[in-house]
Parts: sequence; C-alpha cells; structure tokens
Amino acid sequence: MENQKYAKIFKILLVVLIIVSVAVLLWGMIKGYPESGAPDNGTVAPLIYWAYIVIGIALAAVIGIGIYIRATTDPKSLVKIGIAVLGAAVLFGIAYLLASGAPAINCSKPTTPGELKLTDTILNVAYIVGGAAIISIIAGEVLMTVRNKK
Repeated sequence: MENQKYAKIFKILLVVLIIVSVAVLLWGMIKGYPESGAPDNGTVAPLIYWAYIVIGIALAAVIGIGIYIRATTDPKSLVKIGIAVLGAAVLFGIAYLLASGAPAINCSKPTTPGELKLTDTILNVAYIVGGAAIISIIAGEVLMTVRNKK
C-alpha cells in the first residue's frame, strides 16, 4: 500500500518536471535562442539554471532514496557510506592542500585565485585517483599471479 503511494507521488513529480522542462524549452524556442554565445537575449540562462535544478533534484533523489533504502534494509551499511564520504572529504582536503593556485600560462580569460585553486584541486584529485587506479590494477594482477602459483 505504501509503495503505491510513493509510486503515485513519483509519477506526479515526474509529470510536473517534464511539463516545466517542456515549457522552458518552448519559451526559449518561441523567444529565439541567440546565434552566437555572446549576446544572450535572456533565453539561455534560464535553460541552464533549469538544467542545474533538475540535476540537483535527481542527485538529491538518488542520494536520499539510496540512504533511505539502506537505512531501512541494513542500518549497519550507513557506517560504510559514512566512511566512504569521510574518505572522499579527506581526498579532496589533501588535493586542496596540494593545490598551488598558480596563474595559468597564456590564459586570455581573467581568473580569480579561487578559480585557480579549485582548478588545481580538481586536477590533483584526478591525478590521485588515476594513480590509485593504475596501482590497484598492477597490484591486483601481481596478487592474482602469486595466488595462482601456489
């Protein structure tokens, strides 16, 4: 009975999101999108903001529903989720501390120190995660080879 109530709520929300999305898209098409990116006539920004809103709703729904299902089926798994979130926070903290924020070379767009620090942080996270992936692939192959020889 409760599942039917949730399904009905989700269907209504889905219909509302679709109607608003189509309305924003049609409004932009009727008003006319600019030919180039520079002169915005007020149609591009609302479309982008609506995309941000829909992505935010989707992320919140996936995370919220995932945590709710985990909490009801296996409450102990919430500890694992918390550890993963804490690990990600530590990873981003280390990457932020390693980020230099040095000015970009040959960059024509003016950037703020915060943008430079954030860009360096994202690059450092990519380097750390990529290096960890390569190391785990090599270590996994070595361990499989050692275990198969016995």
